[in-house]
Amino acid sequence: MENRSTAAHDRRWPVSAGTRTGNRTVPPTFGVEEEFFVVDPGTRLILSRAPEVLANTRVLSDHLCGEFSRAQVEANSPVCDDAGDALRFLRAARGELDRAAGAAGLAVVASGTAVLGDPASARTSEGRRYADIAAHFGALRESHVVCGCHVHVGIPDRETAVAVGNHLRRWLPFLVALSANSPFHSGRDTGYSSWRTVAWNRLPSAGPPPLLRSLAEHEQAVRALSDTGAILDRRMVYWDVRLSDHLPTLEIRASDVAATAEEALLLALLIRGLASRALTDVRYGIPVPGIPDQALRAAVWRAARDGLEGVVPDPLTGEALPGYAAADRLLHAALPGLLANGDADLASSLLDRVRAAGSGAARQRAAYARRGNLADVVDHLVVQTREGLA
Repeated sequence: MENRSTAAHDRRWPVSAGTRTGNRTVPPTFGVEEEFFVVDPGTRLILSRAPEVLANTRVLSDHLCGEFSRAQVEANSPVCDDAGDALRFLRAARGELDRAAGAAGLAVVASGTAVLGDPASARTSEGRRYADIAAHFGALRESHVVCGCHVHVGIPDRETAVAVGNHLRRWLPFLVALSANSPFHSGRDTGYSSWRTVAWNRLPSAGPPPLLRSLAEHEQAVRALSDTGAILDRRMVYWDVRLSDHLPTLEIRASDVAATAEEALLLALLIRGLASRALTDVRYGIPVPGIPDQALRAAVWRAARDGLEGVVPDPLTGEALPGYAAADRLLHAALPGLLANGDADLASSLLDRVRAAGSGAARQRAAYARRGNLADVVDHLVVQTREGLA
């Protein structure tokens, strides 16, 4: 979950969020980060051999990098204007990582947690910063050895980004449930649909952000984290919605790595749609929902436990929604932005596919149920991560 920026993310980000050309609002730019585990196709264990995978890449090298542990690799998209560009990259990046891993006798899998193998034994990647983090957080170090999907949305300024983030807080449990793809961890069924969410949120700067009424209040909260030693630098502000410290974007980090490239695109389109709607709400002074921090954290926990196949609480209304009803509510909330961005039909179609196939977590459990063998889950993940790449 610790991002090592690539050239793609160091370039100037062209911000078009909410800008107007004549009577037309230009859709926000966006980008997607995906993290994957490196596994041994024979033992199905995670292995600390990411450097070998990266050394074998031939294309997209500027968009592929290491992560906190050597058992993880990451793909960072370029700045995207539309869904087609994003999906082409997501497929190409997964394909290149799959090819590069295969050349080393390895495989990559899209799962929020390691199905087999001990994350605590995964070697920390090179660099003083990673070593300092590992030393500072002790046993919590392994909370970094998880894989997420992060979506950046271009926002014109940081004050606006804070305001937009406030409007997105309500939808964090919905995004957790929709993306849940980590029921197994280190050889056992955790009883959760997204164990990554639970493991990650043990870190003191992780989880839903507080309600922040201004950029000044945001900076005050970041200083408090730094002053207490909860973070070593600003990049360790791990809130589920955060201001990027090196890009003019708002970064939404609540999701497990998506099971397929198409599901990663669904998350990105929904998040961009929610952000587009929030930008309009901010422009017209629509009040931010006043959701208490504890109510939001509790809703995120329940969503992580149940996923789409259980109950997802709406932290604003207090309703306990069936998972797929929650997904429909999320789609409806994003609909004004999806329509404005030209993404409504595609997002609806992609959600229908998830409804038909089941969530990533449900599919992992179905793979296990066939023979009661976790090796089958890893094999399923290898195949699923390749889905749609040809």
